[in-house]
Formats: sequence, C-alpha cells, structure tokens
Amino acid sequence: MRLRVIAVGTRMGEWVQAAFGDYTRRLRGADALELVEVPVARRSGAGDAPRAMATEAQRILGLLKGGEYAVALDERGRSFTTLQLADWLAERRQEGVSVSFIIGGPDGLDPTVLQRAQLRWSLSALTFPHALVRVLLAEQLYRASTVLAGHPYHRQ
Repeated sequence: MRLRVIAVGTRMGEWVQAAFGDYTRRLRGADALELVEVPVARRSGAGDAPRAMATEAQRILGLLKGGEYAVALDERGRSFTTLQLADWLAERRQEGVSVSFIIGGPDGLDPTVLQRAQLRWSLSALTFPHALVRVLLAEQLYRASTVLAGHPYHRQ
C-alpha cells in the first residue's frame, strides 16, 4: 500500500519540512509516506478564488490514479479517534489500495476534488494553517501505524 499526501502549496517553512520529514522517516515499509506538492494557483483579486480552486483541482485530479483511494481533508468531514483511524488504515491495507490524502489551498478544495474523494476527513473542528495540517496528518498516520504494529497505546 502506498500512502501519499497531495498538498497545495510549495513554500513551507523549515519547521514544517523537518517535522513532516521526521514522521516520513518513521513511516517506512508498508506505510511509507510520500509528499507531492501542487503549486498554489494565482489569485489576482476578489472573486478569483473559484477559478484558482478549479486550476488546483485539475492539478490534483491529474495526480490521482484510477483505483486510488482519495481522502479529502475537509473541516466538514468525518472525525476519527486514533483507534478508528488505525482500523480504517487496516481496512485499506487489506484492500491493497493506494491512498492519497489531499490538503487544499488557501480557499480549500474545489467541489470536483470533494466529489472524487471516497472519504472526507476532518482532523478537528478547529481551523489550522495548511502547513500544520501536513504535520498533524503525518503524525496521526504514524500513530495509527504504530497501533497496527502492536505498540502500546496509552488510551487503551
């Protein structure tokens, strides 16, 4: 199973790269995590967001393979506990599908990306900067992977 993060935005601070890289190094083997960055579409003024989101959507959808399981990170999506996420990840492993987690740009994800996604996942009801979402996502995937590997989980 291949895990990918497709994220709009290419200029992340060093702290983001370091933290994401740390979890990427930890997630090896069956749960190796890859990052694919999509350039933010140019926004020239008010009312330009839908056009920019559509451009970003074309880039994102062009990266997705036919049988790939797409997960859109969306504030209105489904919430998971850590154990639920681990179970969900185990199901994807059993299916043998590759999974791409999609993080939108400054205005979110275009409806065409949300429609393509098999799952909309909310990390929290709170609003986070997109850079932090990359790190939180990687950490949660690492945590779920360690649960599946049989490491002790302090909430059990």
